[in-house]
Amino acid sequence: MQRISSENRPSTSPSQAQILWRCFGYLRPHWKITAGAYLMMVLIDAVAMINPQLIGWAIDHGLEADSASSTGSLTLAVGALLVLVLVKGLFTYFQGRWTEVASQNVAYDLRNELQRKITQLSFSFHDQSEAGDLLSRTIQDVERIRFLTGRAMFRVIEGSLLMLVTAVVMIVMNPLLGLMALLALPLLVVQSISFGRVFRPLSVVIQKQLATVTTRVEQNLRGARVVKTFAQEEAEIERFEAENRRWFDLSATAARLQAVNMPRLHLIANLSSVVILWYGGTLVINGQLTLGELVAFTTYMAQLVSPVRFLGMILPAISMAAASAERIFEILDTVPEVHEEPGAPELLERLAAEKRVCRGHIRFENVAFSYGRHASILKDITFDALPDQVVALLGPTGSGKTTVVNLIPRFYDPSAGRITLDGVDIREVTLNSLRAQIGIVLQETTLFAASIRENITFGRPDATQEEIEAAARDAQAHEFILQTQKGYDTPVGERGITLSGGQKQRIAIARALLTDPRILILDDATSSVDSETEHLIQLALERVMQARTTFVIAHRLSTVQRADLILVLDKGRIVASGKHADLLTASPLYQNIYNQQLKRGKG
Repeated sequence: MQRISSENRPSTSPSQAQILWRCFGYLRPHWKITAGAYLMMVLIDAVAMINPQLIGWAIDHGLEADSASSTGSLTLAVGALLVLVLVKGLFTYFQGRWTEVASQNVAYDLRNELQRKITQLSFSFHDQSEAGDLLSRTIQDVERIRFLTGRAMFRVIEGSLLMLVTAVVMIVMNPLLGLMALLALPLLVVQSISFGRVFRPLSVVIQKQLATVTTRVEQNLRGARVVKTFAQEEAEIERFEAENRRWFDLSATAARLQAVNMPRLHLIANLSSVVILWYGGTLVINGQLTLGELVAFTTYMAQLVSPVRFLGMILPAISMAAASAERIFEILDTVPEVHEEPGAPELLERLAAEKRVCRGHIRFENVAFSYGRHASILKDITFDALPDQVVALLGPTGSGKTTVVNLIPRFYDPSAGRITLDGVDIREVTLNSLRAQIGIVLQETTLFAASIRENITFGRPDATQEEIEAAARDAQAHEFILQTQKGYDTPVGERGITLSGGQKQRIAIARALLTDPRILILDDATSSVDSETEHLIQLALERVMQARTTFVIAHRLSTVQRADLILVLDKGRIVASGKHADLLTASPLYQNIYNQQLKRGKG
């Protein structure tokens, strides 16, 4: 389940009322269609007030014995009721349509905002997130808010208005009988509120468990080949069944609470109706109330009780929607750890103002870094990477090599010190303009379920076919692309499943080269290719590295031998730096890495 670090989370949890009010704020851009829906609601309630009066009048005047006008009165009343039914049907059509359109707009806006926020959040957020949980929030939680801002709240407001107007009409008709009918309302309201207080916390737990189940499904689908490779099908089935069982048990508890709540509401409402019928019948017998008035009164009584019963069903949904909204707003309120300063200029504009161009001079000045409150990953990192230089980073696993290169495009920000690009602090320019000058090939190659062309042009959608092919040739990918079924238009499948590891990595290299970056970062970029392919890639890279600052994390001797500067890291510190020949005599750690790793992977 996604965990948001404490420094990014709001200091106090908002109340349910605050959460709901914020949800309805998403209706503001669609206020016209929302207002139209609520106008239809008022007209529908007005028709509901007229219907019982017509029924009562029809009974008192249309069913009179020995009355010549009875048939005409009855026909008139029935005709009027028919007209009201048709009018109410028309109002209901527009009300339902407009309410649904408004709530769908809320869901549309929320999903877009969530996607935008998740995309903009820093690497530190995604390090602690699980795809299944984010998927659950984006789809299922948003759907609950859609229901809340649409039918659920509409029914609550409609029911409240109908109860208020009905209560007034009943008191005007017969004050004593009306007050007796209203005695049940406080009990119904208290029961509904007490139920909501119990059900909302349970709803939060249910939603979190649903996210856990979704995550388990997503991981099983993504790792299906690994599961089969290690014959862990039964174990994964058991793990999923355990999580699914917990979700089932929680949902069953919620169902039991609702099953207890609804009969209580019905009991209170029905006892009130029985009392009204008995007392009203007595008034009819004594001539203090007409039969038509009693029928109208009992019809109003049904209208009074029905919304309260409906609230008993809606309140659980509102509680679940509030829990979903809390989970969504937790993401929307997360403050990115890496952010732009207000009014930050574009990198090239900043350099142009100082009459300079981007050459790719990277400087680390006493840089330190740690993940949150954890121990420092990097300590006092200082070095210069000059234009045209190839900088190789070596060190034991966990020494901080990848963290160093992740700081350059500001995937993370240093805890101390600063990093400059051509003398400009990278925190003083916009993120997009900084990253536009950096091409990256990550150790774990990620391709999208699209064509080869779309994957290569991901950073430059407007690239021409000639530019695409040139980048592919530089990455030694052009030949194998032409051999695929549709060439550059060949789909690669989810996560590039139809390509080999080496082919995926060459596509990723072509994607990085197409942006023509001043800085090139290769995080063990040739780890999934054979020696022959690596040699071809290295030959190509020798040319494309010209006029670029290149950072390489590699474990092959051929890669580090040609480096202009080798940084040897250990426990987050640079313990040695220089060229290959110098380090062989000056650094025991480098000698150890050379003997144990580089010699075996000469390439």
